[in-house]
Amino acid sequence: MRTVAQRAGVSSATVSRVLNGSGPVKEETAKHVRRILEELNFIPNPSATTLKYGRSNTYGVIIPDLTNPFFPEFLHRFEDLLVENDFELLIATTQSSQAKFVRSIRRMLMRRVDGVLIMASEIATRAIEPLFDHRIPIVTIDRRHVQEGTGDVAIHFEDAYLQAVEHLSRLGHKQIGFIGGERGIRTSRVRQRAFERAMQIVGLECQKEFLWEGNYRVSGGDEAMRVMLKATRHPTAIVTANDLTAIGAMRALHAAGINIPNEMSIVGFDGIELGDAMHPPLTTVAVSPNELARACVRALDHLKGSINKRGMRLSVGCSFVQRGTTAPPRSPKRLQYHK
Repeated sequence: MRTVAQRAGVSSATVSRVLNGSGPVKEETAKHVRRILEELNFIPNPSATTLKYGRSNTYGVIIPDLTNPFFPEFLHRFEDLLVENDFELLIATTQSSQAKFVRSIRRMLMRRVDGVLIMASEIATRAIEPLFDHRIPIVTIDRRHVQEGTGDVAIHFEDAYLQAVEHLSRLGHKQIGFIGGERGIRTSRVRQRAFERAMQIVGLECQKEFLWEGNYRVSGGDEAMRVMLKATRHPTAIVTANDLTAIGAMRALHAAGINIPNEMSIVGFDGIELGDAMHPPLTTVAVSPNELARACVRALDHLKGSINKRGMRLSVGCSFVQRGTTAPPRSPKRLQYHK
């Protein structure tokens, strides 16, 4: 930095302010310093910056499953927003393991991140206590609770599932089933309640025998659909907890020789790009990765350096995307399939 300062004819403090945004610098001077930085190919030492200023210009993100396309699509938009503001991204996954979650928190502490976005479904209070102890802000997804140092971004599942059920009802479906997520996970309960409430609003009976559990993966949707096909009564349409579950259900229907959508309609949730590549293309309720990423960055920035401030509670809407997996139902009859 001293070399840069000498070449630019300014003080080392001015170079530091340009690099770290830690104080006002005239725009003309800042441009001149940045030009010298480029000429010298100067790369700041992030570890030294963290030690000196107590911040790393890094946000951590803890996600449950990197193999779910929804999360990489979100992370792509999220990182773009951070890079625009000279921030870095540190990613950790839990794979629904409490031990991995604890290790992820430790990684965040070691890197002295300026905030952590937790997208994991279940969060043990004891596991995140070290973040509070080290005064690191937290933003959660769909916990619908905020406090000092903790914000939340909620996905509007209630409106999303109402859009899906209303669409199927308009097509003439009255027997609508639901393949949800894993039992005991809060987001699974929220999604199923949102579906049940949507059925109530449109005046349809939500039959318990048409409710199945999945695991938010293709395998869970596949297995739930195979169980359904062995029953004596079937719905004419299925709404799912996410797109991967819907894709798994479609795989089981294809294997059984059941036509989609003529014999069974399917609606997913998330809006992953893979859904549009399915045959037929998946009808879904889409969550905008851009809107979700912007809300998360906004909630994190609100708490940056202000752990005593009450976090923001933001919500993200959804949009219905009609494609090829929904159609009016045929006259009620038991589905015939190949075992």
